[in-house]
Amino acid sequence: MRKSLLSLTLLAAALTACQNDDTDFSAYTSGDATSASVVRITWTDSGASVSGDDNGYVSISGTDVTVNTGSASDSLLLVLSGSCSDGSLLIYRQRKFGIRLDGLTLTNDDGPAINNQCGKSLYIECASGTTNTLTDGTAYAEQTIDQKGTLFSEGQIYLLGSGTLSVNGNYKNAIASDDYITILGDITLNAATSTTGTNGIKANDGIFILGGTTTVSVESDGGRGIRSEAQTVIGGGTTTITTTGDCKIETTDGITDTTSCACIKSDSLFTMTAGTLTVTSTGDGGKGINCSQNIEVSGGTLTATTTGSNDTGKPKAVKSDTGIIVSGGSFTASVRKSWACDNGYESNDEADQAANCVTIVGTPVTQSLAKKSVVIEF
Repeated sequence: MRKSLLSLTLLAAALTACQNDDTDFSAYTSGDATSASVVRITWTDSGASVSGDDNGYVSISGTDVTVNTGSASDSLLLVLSGSCSDGSLLIYRQRKFGIRLDGLTLTNDDGPAINNQCGKSLYIECASGTTNTLTDGTAYAEQTIDQKGTLFSEGQIYLLGSGTLSVNGNYKNAIASDDYITILGDITLNAATSTTGTNGIKANDGIFILGGTTTVSVESDGGRGIRSEAQTVIGGGTTTITTTGDCKIETTDGITDTTSCACIKSDSLFTMTAGTLTVTSTGDGGKGINCSQNIEVSGGTLTATTTGSNDTGKPKAVKSDTGIIVSGGSFTASVRKSWACDNGYESNDEADQAANCVTIVGTPVTQSLAKKSVVIEF
């Protein structure tokens, strides 16, 4: 019961930026609402077919499918299945809707596999027992609309269900939202970017992991497993993130900028209250967690490891610009080079610096603070 209440509390926080969105998924994932439109789209390499499109929302050009509902106010559920080596789905809508992935393998060689141009909530449910895969190409055709990843949405994305979704990013992000992303339920989510991609999961307004099993792998130099331009919340589930790229060095107008990899890069508060989070960065200068504001851990199990060199950048397991605060759960940070934890405190004494890089609230069962290894357990 406490876990359920916690998840609801965190979900409420996730919705602060869009308080008019309801969290009743039934109309958008089951299609059981009175006014629901359930449209089924199936792909093959030779084309796409549609059924249930009583309102004429869907247009098909070969294997490229466009859904345009205009200003319709019905509850829409798109059920997607089939396999296609070069196809796409583009959605225009003014109201929240749902997608059920029912055994879909979809690759788009020159753009996103799924591009949602609706600024409202998108509920993506992976049907139980199904495996679904989305992949983009190594370059995108020029468009007048945003296309920021293999699975892209202008609005919020909720990922839920009990099936499996694997998203491969070869050009930009694997999963991206111009709003926030929330992971719920028992979904198994895999997000990966190749050496030509950027981030595994990226959101402008926050990332909230409240359940599921999430695995993120990033190979590109300067890439991030999770990139949040706002807060990041871990409130449940099992999350594993690895980055293997080195620092990315770019020179523009004579100014050189160096960007290191990070398993999690957050521009605002990072909080962890439950679940298991394991982050590992192996490249030069890599970071486990790199946060512009506080990193606060009050529950769950966090393990952050960097094994890369410090030839170009300085690897850090857990780095915050303002503070690292541990008040519960299990917190382990370790590095091969540089400092395990960094909150901006500087001292010539290694023992003093290690002790002052983490703020401990309460009395842990285990407490070991050193330059290359920090272990705190409540």
